[in-house]
Amino acid sequence: MGVWQLVAVGLVMLIGLVGVLVPGVPGQAIVWAAVLWWALTDMTPTAWAVLIGATVLLLLNQALKPLLRPRRPREAGAPHRTLMLGGIAGIVGFFLVPVVGGILGYVGAIYGAERLRLGSGGAARTSLRSVMRATGYSVLVELFACLLVTGTWLGAVLWG
Repeated sequence: MGVWQLVAVGLVMLIGLVGVLVPGVPGQAIVWAAVLWWALTDMTPTAWAVLIGATVLLLLNQALKPLLRPRRPREAGAPHRTLMLGGIAGIVGFFLVPVVGGILGYVGAIYGAERLRLGSGGAARTSLRSVMRATGYSVLVELFACLLVTGTWLGAVLWG
């Protein structure tokens, strides 16, 4: 697989990661389709192992979805830009501090944005709890699963 095609697969995965944050966009399916594209083009045992692992992880995530509260961003009371900022910080954090940085970036950015918006730490903590109950946990679980798939793909490309 050529460098430009790998870049294209990476961009499709990035679109899928952002798609997780946007309601109505099938982010998980886009990330999985990018891994499928790579595996069908690369045709190595590593590529197929990543595809199988991604399929299992994303299907498990789909099975767990009904156990989480549905997304209701209006109940959170926070603006959509706060949720989007949290998601983008989660994506960046995942790659800066592998694995744990995704969760820290997501929660930390939401807290920081709410602290700036509301002006006090207590109000920001209350808003963070409200956001996490209304949308945060379901978005975080879906985003984290897609980040794990993307990170695995990136690791396989760089070291595989």
